[in-house]
Amino acid sequence: MAPDTRPRGAIPKRLIVCREGFDPMSEIQRSPFRLILLAATIVTVLATSSLSVDMKSLRKKAEAGDANAQFTIGSMHENGSGVHQDYAEAARWYRKAAGRGDARAQYNLGIMHQNGWGVPQDDTEAVKWYRKAAMQGVASAQYNLGFMYLNAQGVPQNYAEAEKWYRKAAEQGDVDATRILGLAYYLGKWVPQDSVQSYFWFSLAASRASGEEYRQATEAKNRVAKELTPEKLKEAQRMVGEWEKSHPRK
Repeated sequence: MAPDTRPRGAIPKRLIVCREGFDPMSEIQRSPFRLILLAATIVTVLATSSLSVDMKSLRKKAEAGDANAQFTIGSMHENGSGVHQDYAEAARWYRKAAGRGDARAQYNLGIMHQNGWGVPQDDTEAVKWYRKAAMQGVASAQYNLGFMYLNAQGVPQNYAEAEKWYRKAAEQGDVDATRILGLAYYLGKWVPQDSVQSYFWFSLAASRASGEEYRQATEAKNRVAKELTPEKLKEAQRMVGEWEKSHPRK
């Protein structure tokens, strides 16, 4: 299954459900990377006659090395907000901001290199920028880095690294990452099979999801619960409670 390379818009959530005749592991392997770029908050008054003045001021800051201004200009070109949409120009400004440590720009450069938007398609380069953003705590970058390691895109396949980065994203409340970990531990294909861990992660997914995602995570959690002994279920529920206490909602 080829990656979804639509330049804008959210990706449909993966339907990770355990049911008869369905191979959820194959769905995890084909699960798309996170495509949504981070955007700057751009005041809409730039659409008025003050646009040229504001853009001059913004560009002056950007050319003086202001990473936030560089990121904002990149975002404007990426979205076509007040300027002509130009992915190459967006990538150029994102690179400037990324070079100054802006995690948002680093993540966006990863997305652009993985898709070939305004830059040559290059998974190795995408991994480089995902890693930089992931190390600064960007959950979507951590999720994507996990995906790259799981699927050997831009890096050699490494299940331990995939688990590590999915876990880091999950610990920040990323619902997709928690569901992937829940299913991975249930199947035991690229992590050791562990039904207690599976219940734990599916429970966290259910507590943070909504709509269809909530239904799927709850269904998966309940299925795993039926396969646990009363002692193991109690252990898993204790783990969930302790985790929730140590990770208060923001």
